[in-house]
Amino acid sequence: MRGLNKTIRAKLLTIVVMIITALPSIAMAESITERPSGVEMTADLILVRPLMLGATVIGTALFVISSPFSALGGNFKEAASTLVATPFKSTFMRCLGCGTKHMIK
Repeated sequence: MRGLNKTIRAKLLTIVVMIITALPSIAMAESITERPSGVEMTADLILVRPLMLGATVIGTALFVISSPFSALGGNFKEAASTLVATPFKSTFMRCLGCGTKHMIK
């Protein structure tokens, strides 16, 4: 009787582990086809884009100032990506009203 309980318990544990590991892939497989609303587009145009443009300008200035130190530290590309490329892409390379996950790569 005890051997049977261990077998059933092992099979149930295996099934639970398989379900838990399969759930993230199922969730990732579904594509999101939502389009932003007019309010989201307007807020993006009036609020977010100017702020991201300012972040791009400030990030570029900070990058120019910090580039000698970044080059000496060996993280020049990371600094350029973080301070310049990311805000630039968020400003100019995503659809109006979309989040950052919709940026053109």
